Amino acid sequence: MSNRTLTIDDRMYEYLLSVSVDESELLSQLREETQGVEWSVMQISPEQGQFMSLLVRLLNAKRALEIGTYTGYSSICIANALPDDGELICCDDSEEWTDVARKYWKLAGLENRISLHVQAASKTLQMLVEKETGMFDFIFIDADKQNYELYYEHSLTLLRKGGLLAVDNTLWSGKVADPDNSEPATRAIRRFNEKIKNDDRVIKSLLPIGDGLTLIYKNV
Repeated sequence: MSNRTLTIDDRMYEYLLSVSVDESELLSQLREETQGVEWSVMQISPEQGQFMSLLVRLLNAKRALEIGTYTGYSSICIANALPDDGELICCDDSEEWTDVARKYWKLAGLENRISLHVQAASKTLQMLVEKETGMFDFIFIDADKQNYELYYEHSLTLLRKGGLLAVDNTLWSGKVADPDNSEPATRAIRRFNEKIKNDDRVIKSLLPIGDGLTLIYKNV
């Protein structure tokens, strides 16, 4: 296939980091601490965090929502790009993981910009839908894959026209392209990707950054 995206081997990846990524000492410390936490593979990469921070700034976003917070790396990247009076609402169901996030939010001086809801994301989203339709500028989805379609529909309701939705893991380590892989999460992401492809309410692009990041612009 012509015009194929570059394959990023270890040497190329290290070069990319060296000339592009300005990871703070705090984020580097959080990333290292998360290596000792269960499911550390769920943490986003430094270049993805920096890219999302840039997107938030380009949008001049003031209100953001994160579905799936884990230990807080992505939330710091998002909240740090918001203005002083901005707000990030975080959804996660783990006290253990978000305790780590809370510690680093405080160290980063961002606790006043972040509101955390520790319960099933579907409950938090339903609560928000009832009173905050069209009130968010930026939303990031990085949670349980089987519920991606549900999170997507709620997010479209909550997002303002012209707002941006970013969805993580949409390449799923290449499993989505393997016809022999029928794991529940893989099937769920395939369904989600097909749904987005055929949704004329949005403009979308799947980027080969991190584990696949789909950007979705709400145009209705």
